Amino acid sequence: MPTVTYVHPDGTKHEVEVPTGKRVMQAAIGAGIDGIVAECGGQAMCATCHVYIESPWADKFPSISEEEDEMLDDTVSPRTEASRLSCQLVVSDDVDGLIVRLPEEQV
Repeated sequence: MPTVTYVHPDGTKHEVEVPTGKRVMQAAIGAGIDGIVAECGGQAMCATCHVYIESPWADKFPSISEEEDEMLDDTVSPRTEASRLSCQLVVSDDVDGLIVRLPEEQV
């Protein structure tokens, strides 16, 4: 089962084993990780599940869709090249060891 590490802005880390096919946002909510609000429940309509994904994992997910790109323009914390909506990131064996950095604010 792939492992995802969520890193809070203060450096606190939470390692979570995530079943393949589950979204990064769903895994965080299920594990009680603070810092991902997900107000819309994963519909890519609120941008409150904004995260930062760094190489080498960023290239292992599908490219940002037009819809996700528009929502990332509305995030509370700054958008960077590493920004993604965690509701759009499906965990697979290819992303085992993924590190997800959480932004300072979501709402």
